[in-house]
Amino acid sequence: MFRIIKKSLKTGVVTGQYPESERPSEPINPAVTKRAKPFRRSLAIREVDTGSCNACEMEMNALLNPVYDAERFGIHIVASPRHADALVVTGPVTVNMERAMKDVHKQTPDPKIVIALGDCAINCGIFKGSYAVTGPVERHIPVDVRIPGCPPRPAEILEALSELRKERP
Repeated sequence: MFRIIKKSLKTGVVTGQYPESERPSEPINPAVTKRAKPFRRSLAIREVDTGSCNACEMEMNALLNPVYDAERFGIHIVASPRHADALVVTGPVTVNMERAMKDVHKQTPDPKIVIALGDCAINCGIFKGSYAVTGPVERHIPVDVRIPGCPPRPAEILEALSELRKERP
């Protein structure tokens, strides 16, 4: 035990700044950022999986680890859509999840922001043409922000969320 403590004291702090994103994010519509004005200090997110492979969920969960630490920016993941400011939808909309996604959208109080996370949510990705898929998220509910990637890295998600919350003149 003392050997481990001695080694950690000698090594020092090994964590650093989170890695930068590799691809540029899509520009966010100014009308959406105007609607996002109440969420400058904090943003409560409800994550909805409508039939994905769970890679996007793993990247969303990585936002809360010590490397990215989205909590320091006031970004929280909540369990109830009634406590959420934004819905993050992952995966193509399947036949079984279409009704549930629309119910969650109705239960989220206004003003709300809908974020399509990953290629599957934006254009059905690798699931395009499947008998179980009814289409991308935008076909069922209005989408405000799109974060492309399969799956998008946590740095790209964090960049898009911070761009959404930036102060506009």
